[in-house]
Amino acid sequence: MGSTSLRVYGGVAGNDRKAERRAQLIEAGLELLGTGDGEQGVTVRGVCKRSGLTARYFYESFADRDELAVAVFDHVVSGIATATLEAVESAPSGTRAKVRAGLATIVRTVAEDPRRGRLLFSPALSSTVLAHRRVDSTRMFARLLGGQVREHYGIGGSTALDLMTEFLVGGLAQALTSWLNGVLDLTEEGLVEHCLEMFLAVQGGRLETSEAAAVRRAGAG
Repeated sequence: MGSTSLRVYGGVAGNDRKAERRAQLIEAGLELLGTGDGEQGVTVRGVCKRSGLTARYFYESFADRDELAVAVFDHVVSGIATATLEAVESAPSGTRAKVRAGLATIVRTVAEDPRRGRLLFSPALSSTVLAHRRVDSTRMFARLLGGQVREHYGIGGSTALDLMTEFLVGGLAQALTSWLNGVLDLTEEGLVEHCLEMFLAVQGGRLETSEAAAVRRAGAG
């Protein structure tokens, strides 16, 4: 019988073992990035020591430490995005309830594991690869918010909506950064409630303005 990556050892298939090792390396990377001295403190040797794996297994999944840092960042962002969408979808109907559910999930997910907040917002982690990832993640969350708004209100996309979502997501990121750094003296619940009111004010005002403009255009036609 020929060699295969799917060969089973100890009841675990080869691809499953590889996925488990990759998860161990990502967790080790998160620990070092989220609690250490920044990216300069993340070395292949350090990650291997933290994960209990050898360099052979590091290079099985990652070409270098930058590739690991990107994988750690994407893992955290994906987890937050998934949890937020699930919270919004399961929340009671109504704009306030759904916006609160989404905001509360984001704040709680970042607050309950400070490593995530540091990875997403700390200026100590400012390499080119992570800077690009932060820009990409902001745009991704803006697209998700835009999709939720379009679905909730039954409206089409527009430049005004794109601007609104970029504004809200960027503002939330800055608020979270200041809150995690202790600049904003608010409880977790207080932060959620303040952000909720601002989201609703900006979102409602922007949509009302857009709807009024549409009515005027229709009347002029």
